[in-house]
Amino acid sequence: MATVALDEKTFNETWQNNDLVLVDFWAEWCGPCRMFGPVYEKVSEEFPGVVFGKVDTEAQQGLGAAFNVTSIPTLLAIRDGVVLFSQPGALPEPELRKLVTALQDVDMEKVKADIAAQQPGDGQ
Repeated sequence: MATVALDEKTFNETWQNNDLVLVDFWAEWCGPCRMFGPVYEKVSEEFPGVVFGKVDTEAQQGLGAAFNVTSIPTLLAIRDGVVLFSQPGALPEPELRKLVTALQDVDMEKVKADIAAQQPGDGQ
């Protein structure tokens, strides 16, 4: 799957209707963003079951603010409605590939159980 542009209207629908969504927060004026773009696009072709979204932080400032994006590029990963990864900086191609593979291998039942155990009112 090629990358898809996300905006405030399509963002929620995208992460709610897909198991794993990666989001590249970027801007046209950002040199590292422009260098990371082709890497992100190339790796997206290798993982057809994963949505690789792009959010233009200039046009979609609300999304950047919602995820506390203070530096770009920032890469965010949401799986089954849980943010599993959020980090500023461009990743080299091999590292991005490793990250996507690792995200696919996460035991989400365990993650959700850990989250539930940390919630107030769990008797602890």
